[in-house]
Amino acid sequence: MRRGSVNRFKKIVKVLGSYGFGYIVDSKLNKQNKLPENLRKAFEELGPTFIKIGQILSTRPDLLPPDYISELSKLQDRVPPESIETVKKVFFDQFSISTTECFKTFDEKPLASASISQVHKATLKDGRQVVVKVQRPDIAEKMKTDISILIRIVKFTKAKFADALIDPEEALHEILLTTELELDFNNEVKNMDKFRDFNKDITFLYVPYVIHDLSSTKVITMERIYGFKVDDKKNLLIGHYDVNDLGKKLALSYLKQILQDGFFHGDPHPGNIFICEGKICFIDFGIMGNLSSSIKSTLNDMISAIALNDINKMISALLTIGIRKGYVDRNKLYEDLDYLIVNYLSTSLNNIQISVMLSEVFDIARQNNIRLPRDFTLLIRSLVILEGVIASIAPDIKIIDIAIPYVKANNKFSILTNLDFNTLLIHSYSFIKDSFRLPSKIIELSDSLISGRAKLQLEHKNLSTPINELNKGINRLVSALIISSTIIGSSTILNSNIGPKIYNVTIIGITGFLSAAFMGFWLLISIIKSGKL
Repeated sequence: MRRGSVNRFKKIVKVLGSYGFGYIVDSKLNKQNKLPENLRKAFEELGPTFIKIGQILSTRPDLLPPDYISELSKLQDRVPPESIETVKKVFFDQFSISTTECFKTFDEKPLASASISQVHKATLKDGRQVVVKVQRPDIAEKMKTDISILIRIVKFTKAKFADALIDPEEALHEILLTTELELDFNNEVKNMDKFRDFNKDITFLYVPYVIHDLSSTKVITMERIYGFKVDDKKNLLIGHYDVNDLGKKLALSYLKQILQDGFFHGDPHPGNIFICEGKICFIDFGIMGNLSSSIKSTLNDMISAIALNDINKMISALLTIGIRKGYVDRNKLYEDLDYLIVNYLSTSLNNIQISVMLSEVFDIARQNNIRLPRDFTLLIRSLVILEGVIASIAPDIKIIDIAIPYVKANNKFSILTNLDFNTLLIHSYSFIKDSFRLPSKIIELSDSLISGRAKLQLEHKNLSTPINELNKGINRLVSALIISSTIIGSSTILNSNIGPKIYNVTIIGITGFLSAAFMGFWLLISIIKSGKL
């Protein structure tokens, strides 16, 4: 460790100790009360880097209990701005050209100042109004140093976290990676361009353009937005806005980001959502969530499960995307989710907050040794914020009321309902979905067998049964597996919708289903003929 790092290490340990966290490094000390509040105060005292670390931690309910998350969410960027000379030097170091040469005007007083950057108004030579976001000098190095020190502290005290579902050292490495991505402003520019492209056909949504020639790893120059915050009730009233319509559009936009694009804004608080000339305008794309196709599909399943009170579907969804960190008792998981369903779904859907519901599901998963992906936890936190925003402007609008019709309208299998044999396909849908899960079920069984948790009850009565009866049984089992494989393959082809089509449905997939039906009928006849069902 360099001398500066050693001094910083000592200061961090001293400050954490003074706020009651000395027990982490000294087993002789006891925990104190008000630890969540004290942690926030300690982070505030340790300066901009720890304020940013705390803000990142507040987005990770998988790492900290709810009371800590709530307290760290209060962290504010009360950081004095850098001098204008420092800002201009950072700009010159990035582009080898001064602000005077680039801009017609450059406001020396910052429009806003945060822990990692500050924003200045400016005017381009061609007259366009822009804002320039400039990163604080050396903030990246300071963040890396402080997180590395926290990692060292955790290494020294691993025994204190032996029962944690998530390895704290691993979690800090994740935070370090997240920080590095956020501190490279090129990533934010890419996020803005990607978000704009995904939403180019949404007429009520707007994303400011970027001046790419004047943007780099530490500087972003973008269009200046003239508008007001989405929760500014005074301006909403003056502009005669239909707040219910605005709330619905905001919810629909976010549902599209989550369930269709798989790319959503990770910090949708009112300061990052403006109303500009009648359009919803998102800004600040430093924190974005990415959802894989499997997670998007699982979220669709979860919303369907909420609407249908289908606990088994909810369990399958959790096990599909979750990472098991220990033994998972399916019976307990079922009971926990059943209790949740009874408490939340026994009343009208109008009373359900989807963020609260998913938070409860997340807690149940954690209690049952299932760790959900980071972007899923970011999604929950984002939905909590968004529901708060919508509730403040349009209390009658509930995301769940919009989410369920949205899922139904965007269901990939909805095209099949126009066929004459739609009843057959509708009733087959649940079976097809369950067939997709056969591989995961087989893996569950093999895991149980390998770990010795599986129990097989045998009752020995007669070992003289002819061997050919066993062969018949095996042959039928193999036939059943072939039929199942055919169904899975056909449903995959149907889902991909490739090859020649009839009524907009692939012939190959339908042919596969008919073949499976024929083989299943033949197998059933053979069993009936044998006289042994």
